Amino acid sequence: MKILVDTSVWSLALRRRERNEYGDRLSNLIIDGLVVLIGPVMQELLSGISNEVTFAELKAKLEQFDILPIITRDYVTAAEFYNTCRKHGVQGSHIDFLICAVAHNNDLLIFTSDDDFRQYAKYLPLNFYDGQ
Repeated sequence: MKILVDTSVWSLALRRRERNEYGDRLSNLIIDGLVVLIGPVMQELLSGISNEVTFAELKAKLEQFDILPIITRDYVTAAEFYNTCRKHGVQGSHIDFLICAVAHNNDLLIFTSDDDFRQYAKYLPLNFYDGQ
């Protein structure tokens, strides 16, 4: 099963100089060809990089991945997920709910280090990659 990697995991893997479990897991997933990337995650990763060389290097690395297209159905599902969680007092970002929607609509696992997704999963049909 393919895995949609959240910005939190990419950040831990890419921005730390020392090895960490997230970087190791992500490397294995990349080698196995299981990683799915969406445009909003790419945007989040590239945002805030002021060094032009660093920006260009990361952009080139990320462009090697196929970018899964986001379609109208994904945006509608994201809005529904947002509304469902909000009814239960759970707040989240629009990009988080878009990640949830794309994963749900495309039968993808979510790989994240962000505990907010576990809160969403109490009310949404989400499946996670646990590193195994």
